[in-house]
Amino acid sequence: MLSVAALAVGLAMDAFAAAIAAGAGGRRRRRTDALKIGLYFGTFQGVMPVLGWLAAGRFRSVIAGVDHWVAFGLLAFIGGKMIWESRRLQEDRRRPDCLVGHAALLFLAVATSIDALAVGISFRLLGNAILYPALIIGAVAFCFSFLGIQLGRCLGHIFEDRIEVAGGLVLIGIGVKVLVSGL
Repeated sequence: MLSVAALAVGLAMDAFAAAIAAGAGGRRRRRTDALKIGLYFGTFQGVMPVLGWLAAGRFRSVIAGVDHWVAFGLLAFIGGKMIWESRRLQEDRRRPDCLVGHAALLFLAVATSIDALAVGISFRLLGNAILYPALIIGAVAFCFSFLGIQLGRCLGHIFEDRIEVAGGLVLIGIGVKVLVSGL
């Protein structure tokens, strides 16, 4: 339970950072904007692990002997990518007013949930169930995104990059835990 909660928080950091950026935008965000952003991010964060889990079922027999290494590699890569990307201020973060349209939210929801897809693959390789973790991941992403809008309105971009670093470190830590338990 604690690992799933930590994983959900780590996965939600990209969406949280994007929501903070949207909340820090030039115009005042309404609660409906926060709900819309939360629903997009929460839904995609919850669905992507299930898709990864389903896809990995076809390849389980091929990599059964190295599954803990694959899970570690995926989580470490994703965590490292989050940390690396926190060092760059992306163009869509500099123009946060563009982050509330349906097309932009669809793109951002998919982009911020690719790591959740990889987590679903990892869960399948480790023989773990996915429905309960996917629900937790989606709910946490919704809550963090909703709160991110509110926080962004107050604090702007001050903590945005640090949040992604923390999320990346959490994912790497979980990857190390998976590797150690698999050895």
